[in-house]
Amino acid sequence: MPASPIPFDPFRGAATAAREALGMPGLVLLASYVGFGSLVRQSGLDLPQGLASTATAWALPGQVAMVELSAVGASALSIAIAVALTNARLTPMVVTILPLFRDTGMPRRVTYAVAHFVAVTAWATALRQLPGMPPEERVGWFVGFALTLWVLSMTGTALGYFLAGAVPAPVTLGLVFLNPLYFMLILIVDLRQRARTLAMIMGAVLGPILHLVTPTYGLLLTGVLAGAMAYTTDRVLTRRESLRG
Repeated sequence: MPASPIPFDPFRGAATAAREALGMPGLVLLASYVGFGSLVRQSGLDLPQGLASTATAWALPGQVAMVELSAVGASALSIAIAVALTNARLTPMVVTILPLFRDTGMPRRVTYAVAHFVAVTAWATALRQLPGMPPEERVGWFVGFALTLWVLSMTGTALGYFLAGAVPAPVTLGLVFLNPLYFMLILIVDLRQRARTLAMIMGAVLGPILHLVTPTYGLLLTGVLAGAMAYTTDRVLTRRESLRG
């Protein structure tokens, strides 16, 4: 007899995930968004605008681009294009994580709501946790983990806005960059995937060079070139290993 489908339960495992999110991942995001909230106020935007940005975009690089462009009077179209290009990196994250929910019984319509909570910290942590988890617990775990981080990000935005002026500008910028540093550390923890390791190494080498050559497009070119080179190198090495075996 065919196996009965798994009953969809969006809350199974959510409490455990929420407790995990309240640890180091939540503290890092809270601190990062305190820096962002302070930046919002110093740039002349109001709190509802900052909260709306966190609620809908929830990706610091794009949010910082929005705030900086708004501060210099850029047009709405220019801001929209810049934010869209900056947040395009989230698309492959969604593509790589959604297959982990394939056998969880999750209705397709719920997929779009879950995809909204795919951000750097939640994505990197989920890729490590979900594969070893029973399928019926994956959706609940991810929603509990990501939703907790989202609430902390909203809280940090509000706190930073009201603390603006009490925090020196260099500290504010430092807090904003806590999240990418934490993301890098998450990836360093698991270096068993050769392609990931190669991409990080090549990105670290190409990044400073391309930034000097073209500050405007250096980061984008670094991601494209480092990723492509890492993928190609890993495929070549894997093919050679299979031929030797």
